[in-house]
Amino acid sequence: MIIVEPGDAAAPGAARLLEASRALMNAEFPAESNHYLGPDDYAGDHMRFLIARKGPETVGCVALAIRDGYGEIKSLFVDEAARGTGASGALMRAIEDIARDEGLPLIRLETGDTLTAARRLYAALGYAERGPFGEYGHDPRSVYMEKPLGTEG
Repeated sequence: MIIVEPGDAAAPGAARLLEASRALMNAEFPAESNHYLGPDDYAGDHMRFLIARKGPETVGCVALAIRDGYGEIKSLFVDEAARGTGASGALMRAIEDIARDEGLPLIRLETGDTLTAARRLYAALGYAERGPFGEYGHDPRSVYMEKPLGTEG
């Protein structure tokens, strides 16, 4: 069973996943198209960080950055061995609930154009493509998406 709970991005299991995510992004995209967070960027009142566990093992993570008028999904990543277990969907539903609790009207995200499994997940959860937002500029390797948050998940 997958358990989703608040986590510490500096804890060994989460740090391992975040490093694996950065390595994947570095292998897949040029530096100017990478928008991942550094280890210290997960601290602060504007960040929420969740982990997914299967037993004692941390198998996934996601962050929510509280922005002016919206939340931004950052760092969704699930260990390869745990893909297909529902961990990604569970993390996304939990982070959306946090965004609702924060009173945010919508969630936005940026993902890579070749990350087809992630894009399928986001579309299945109701995210629609949009243009760049916040500090993002046009990048042909980036896909920008958003989802209005209602009262139901």
